[in-house]
Amino acid sequence: MNIYIANLSFDVNDADLNDLFGEYGDVSSTKVIMDKFSGKSRGFGFVEMPNSTEAKKAIGELNGVEYDGKVITVNEAKPRTDRPRNSGGNRNYGGGFNSKRY
Repeated sequence: MNIYIANLSFDVNDADLNDLFGEYGDVSSTKVIMDKFSGKSRGFGFVEMPNSTEAKKAIGELNGVEYDGKVITVNEAKPRTDRPRNSGGNRNYGGGFNSKRY
């Protein structure tokens, strides 16, 4: 089961999540999401646990608790949906393709 963790302290790393969720069972992967430009944490991450019973217990017991100075939100990750591309229309402000200026 893929678990989403929000409101993480910016100091939390992958190993911290592994330790935290490892208390509830086997953890197959952890990932704190980092900003691609600054390299700093974006304050959320994901944990993959193969046993759904252990994962649900971790979610139930960790959601709303304080971890590293912040109250975290923990729930089952939703599948990523395709976001629509920005179809902002004509960005030609002041005329279309065939407009003439005099």
